[in-house]
Amino acid sequence: MAEIAYITDVEGRWDKIASFAKDNPLVSIDDEGRIRVREGAVLVFGGDAIDRGPDGLRVVRALVEAKRSQPDRVVLLAGNRDINKLRLSRELRGRPPARAPERERSAGGAVLLRWILENTMGAKEAFEHRRSELERLSGGSVSDADVCESLRSDVARDGVLRAFLLHSTLAYRAGDALFVHGAVTDENFGVVPTGETDADERVARCALGEQHVDAWVAALDRFYRQQIEAFDRGAESVAVDHPAPWAALVAYQAPLPGTRTNQQSVVYGRPADALGNPSLPSRELIAKLARDGVRRVFVGHTPSGDSPSVLRFEGFSLVLADNSYARVEGGSQVSVLGDRTLARGTTALDDGTIVATTADWTASSEGPLGARAIASGLLVKGTTERATVVGFRALEGYRITQRELSEGELGATEAPFA
Repeated sequence: MAEIAYITDVEGRWDKIASFAKDNPLVSIDDEGRIRVREGAVLVFGGDAIDRGPDGLRVVRALVEAKRSQPDRVVLLAGNRDINKLRLSRELRGRPPARAPERERSAGGAVLLRWILENTMGAKEAFEHRRSELERLSGGSVSDADVCESLRSDVARDGVLRAFLLHSTLAYRAGDALFVHGAVTDENFGVVPTGETDADERVARCALGEQHVDAWVAALDRFYRQQIEAFDRGAESVAVDHPAPWAALVAYQAPLPGTRTNQQSVVYGRPADALGNPSLPSRELIAKLARDGVRRVFVGHTPSGDSPSVLRFEGFSLVLADNSYARVEGGSQVSVLGDRTLARGTTALDDGTIVATTADWTASSEGPLGARAIASGLLVKGTTERATVVGFRALEGYRITQRELSEGELGATEAPFA
């Protein structure tokens, strides 16, 4: 099994990629700004390349170039922020979201696009981020119409995001490691959308039964390929008053109607409670994964503090490495090195202190890493240079607490199940 470097959810922040590559033995950035992967290694990008930072075009172009020039060394997973842009080919061409206000529906163009980004894609700053990037590239001012056209053209013929999606997939298995964007859950394991849609563009799903992980991953990839190739063939030609042949993929990456999640999807599922506190998969699901040799699952999508969150139980590990919403600059480094997993990041503690956080373990490692303190509910994310541990907990109102503790202060711990 190749050594793997993993990064996810940079969301338009080139500085996240740059810090991930700094002093990384597996990945570097050359003098021309190209991502280079060491021979014998693999880079897995976990999805969500755009939306919340000023370098979306740069990030996507670099990832596409890396995949094209090193196809066997680069794996791209499609995140919800990447896939949901497929909607723009229809919504800006005469079929706006049903709940869009009349003013925005009538105005169309940049007015409608701003509303779509802010109200249906969780990306209210994306329009101005693209403007600033275009102005840096052109050296001049950029109009609303120019920004709208740039974002629309991302998924148009020969668009850079369209290329990213054509080179991507939904899941990747390497040895005992499984990578998806959102989560592996009891609700989505072994389940694949059929690709069939009705006039309302709802999605039918079918269960594979007791199929093995590899069969499930392959079926997810077939579904994804069918959908994204249908988009590539028909984005400009399918009439907006007809159902989109790729609507099943758009629905698969979105929350279920009336909710904020979709546990039936590996793209939009979350291994966390309503506050954002991560939890392990059920014991039953861990056993099913272990049956097929999967002992490590890597995901993004769900923010869980500044540095990667690690959860462990009897040789199984779940790693959440979302790089968005962190209180620190730069991105984390996660590596799969044989049977060893290494996660490095930076954590801003509640008192303002900035500490380097390291999690380094194998399936047989002992200690509190990846456990939850019974008294405080703090998840042990890693250790510091002072041999203390960093504990994390999500709080009401999208707040978090991150504290440095000695193992004595931590107290008794338990496996972090829901």
